[in-house]
Amino acid sequence: MIINLCFHGIGTIDHERESGESRYWVTEANFARILDDVRDRPQVRLSFDDGNRSDLTVALPALSERGLTASFFALAGRLGDPASLSPSDLRELRGAGMSIGSHGWTHAPWRGLDADQARRELVDARAFLAEASDGAIEDAALPLGRYDRRLLTRLRKAGYRTVFTSDRHPARSSEWLQARYSVTAQDSVESIRSILTHRAGAQDARNLLAGAVKRIR
Repeated sequence: MIINLCFHGIGTIDHERESGESRYWVTEANFARILDDVRDRPQVRLSFDDGNRSDLTVALPALSERGLTASFFALAGRLGDPASLSPSDLRELRGAGMSIGSHGWTHAPWRGLDADQARRELVDARAFLAEASDGAIEDAALPLGRYDRRLLTRLRKAGYRTVFTSDRHPARSSEWLQARYSVTAQDSVESIRSILTHRAGAQDARNLLAGAVKRIR
């Protein structure tokens, strides 16, 4: 089993673009401590959502210093925003051995989209990010973690290799749908370590059940 840890912003957020966004920003010091604790844990995989500029200015140097790699899920509609990654930033991340994936166009939930919206979020955004980053986009991360059976069918038809959720339980490395734990401002080395080392319990069972319900509804 593997543990997927997902970060959003690193450092101090200047202003929230969405209500509650600051909850998912981790201080630089805490981020460094967490990386130091997971660097020798091969079962841990790292990813970053939303395409914040801190992915390049803070996360990339910290990862490179420790010999770690990660997947970065960018938003096509925010490329070039001063607080977000630019096309050249995406290419720099690729050049450093990182993977680039799609988080869609607008950070709107993908569940319940009509046909035109789905095309923009799942297809057009992917093509835009591929051109901007000068490489294929094979993986996707669900904005806000919301999904259902219809959306998963659309994602399979779109040909994504792997789709990442926010379901908070361990995953098998071979699974197409990969659950992740989002790291928040309240987390510490100790709380992340407890995720990595604890035995499966009632909360894991509830999270697995919740994911199963999403897949069939």
